[in-house]
Amino acid sequence: MKFHDEVISLYPLFFRPLYKERIWGGRKLSEKYHRELPDGKIGESWEIACLQNGMGIIANGSLKGLSLREAIGKYGEELLGSAVYHDQYRRFPLLIKILDASDVLSVQVHPDNHYAALHENGGSGKTEMWYVIDAEPGSRLVYGVRRGISREEFRSSLEQGKLEDCLRELEVKPGDVLYIPAGLVHAIGAGILICEIQQSSDTTYRVYDWNRVDADGRPRQLHKEKALDVIDFEGRYTGSALPGLTLEEEGGRRTLYVACDYFAMEKLEIDGSMKLCLDGKRFQTLTCVEGSAVIQYEGGSENLASGSSCLIPASLNPFVLKGNGTVIRAYVPDKESNVLDPLRKRGYTEKDWSVIAGL
Repeated sequence: MKFHDEVISLYPLFFRPLYKERIWGGRKLSEKYHRELPDGKIGESWEIACLQNGMGIIANGSLKGLSLREAIGKYGEELLGSAVYHDQYRRFPLLIKILDASDVLSVQVHPDNHYAALHENGGSGKTEMWYVIDAEPGSRLVYGVRRGISREEFRSSLEQGKLEDCLRELEVKPGDVLYIPAGLVHAIGAGILICEIQQSSDTTYRVYDWNRVDADGRPRQLHKEKALDVIDFEGRYTGSALPGLTLEEEGGRRTLYVACDYFAMEKLEIDGSMKLCLDGKRFQTLTCVEGSAVIQYEGGSENLASGSSCLIPASLNPFVLKGNGTVIRAYVPDKESNVLDPLRKRGYTEKDWSVIAGL
């Protein structure tokens, strides 16, 4: 590969965080991860993003200053991997965020791919998951609609401004993992810091905003009709925090939580040196939520500090994480070859892996 007439070898890519002020945001990213934040209530930090309204800019190495979209255009399969870089995924398929809720978020729901393609100018749907980094004691969030609530009952409560009785709540603690498929009503509660892995989409239908108003005294826009179209009233997914399937590895532990059509998510608890590899056909993302690690790869090393995220190009396979910390890993999986076959080889059965969401 050539860039400015020089041969450039790919390496772990870090990006400038994209900070989003939100009515419910706070300052925990400064308190926990010592970040220099802009003024205001910072609710979201887009860590790795490739959207029109949020484009990641590389912050390290020879490609510093290049956008993620430009990097994909130059490096294609070498960056994303042959299993990901094709007509469907010439754009980056994931969005990695850290969310700081000092107040409760609006009640939201996201469409699936089919609905978004028809109603959002051909856009993609939005399935996501949350890893609870921190939560004040007693913190709660909205996770689905109560059993037995019909579409008509939901609409009636919504029109009366009394939706609370229709919503299912969960108390959460640090380390909890929640899977949020398209159609699941949800809202992060106050006092919670979250790492979010999601499809690369910013399509959100705001269902209910607790009757609050913005700084100008106006209620925020709601998307009631589209939300009612896509909400799962049948309760197809009404679970709670995922237990995960934990595997002992040399240099730590690896817990598998999600392996859906759009992403796989694992928690890596590094205590020493852990070798990580997939198949060389797909990129990986890493977000260090506690502690720190060093990424060692053929050609060099990079520090993965607490609170930082990076993109591991597909061509850097395998690599090693060395240190002591907790890292969230995500990638676009082939369920059979990346998840199920390795579990079968270790003697795990379908009953064992049934706890992994999305399989």
